[in-house]
Amino acid sequence: MDESTSVDLLERHGIKPTANRIVVVKALAATEHPASLSELEQRIVTIDKSGIFRALVIFREHRLVHQLEDGDGGVKYELCQAHHNHDGEDDDTHVHFYCERCHRIFCFHDTPIPAVALPEGYAPHTVNYMIKGICPECRRRP
Repeated sequence: MDESTSVDLLERHGIKPTANRIVVVKALAATEHPASLSELEQRIVTIDKSGIFRALVIFREHRLVHQLEDGDGGVKYELCQAHHNHDGEDDDTHVHFYCERCHRIFCFHDTPIPAVALPEGYAPHTVNYMIKGICPECRRRP
């Protein structure tokens, strides 16, 4: 993601495009899998951990990133691929797969999520659909 695209993305989410925020957005866009704070810290050597964390907090508040449990007790972040629909609901909800061997998270955007009928009176805001198991690459290893 280039700087112009990063600035545009931040502005569309109502976020002031500071130099640090642009760097964090570009780092998130360059990752293949959701990234932890420490993984982002390793990628971004020009910003300290607290600066990266502050950017992530703002991104979450403005729904630019999803925060998800990584399946191993930690938290990972990924850029939202879509925006909210007309009802204000998140239309970027998708299945995540956590590999118990390599500890990577894979996003399955085209895998349907089964509908869950909640008891009357409950109003869901988000869904974190995480499947745990072994990825194909790890299954091939002895």
